[in-house]
Amino acid sequence: MVVLGIDPGSLNTGYGVIRHDSGGFSVLVCGVVRLHPQRSHAERIGEIYRELAKVIDDFRPERVALETAFLSRNVQSALKLGQVRGAVIALAMNENVELHEYAPREVKSAITGRGAASKEQVAYMVTSMLGLGVAPKPYDVTDALGIALCDLLRGDSRKVFLSAEKKRSRGGSWSKFVAASPDKVIR
Repeated sequence: MVVLGIDPGSLNTGYGVIRHDSGGFSVLVCGVVRLHPQRSHAERIGEIYRELAKVIDDFRPERVALETAFLSRNVQSALKLGQVRGAVIALAMNENVELHEYAPREVKSAITGRGAASKEQVAYMVTSMLGLGVAPKPYDVTDALGIALCDLLRGDSRKVFLSAEKKRSRGGSWSKFVAASPDKVIR
């Protein structure tokens, strides 16, 4: 099973691809899409879409796990985050990949056992669970890896957004994986 975890943001969007097999978990790739604040929001959304499409094309995840929106006092920030999430959802649907959403507290609880864990605690546990020597930076990356791990750990309790028809049309499982070292970071 290969899962792409995404921590959406309008300036920094973290991502991480984890493979789970009988040998445990392994990181295929992780990184962050960093966007220039001077570019228009529409240009940034397009860049996020294109960069994540490349990751999906290269690593063929079977599922995409996305962090849900959280309440924000800044309405403009919440709207921009919602638009980024919409682009990720559209990408997953266009690529016929199952999409699952997880609340930040659910991810923290799955990874650390505590829904109010700090970013540092999540990064520590993600690094430990994945057997990485050093925690990937910035926290957007460890958050994305945590979201992917949450999806793998939660089993059938996750909410599926892919219709049954798309599942049938998707065909068999992916048979080819691109090998990458556990600490390889793209972007």
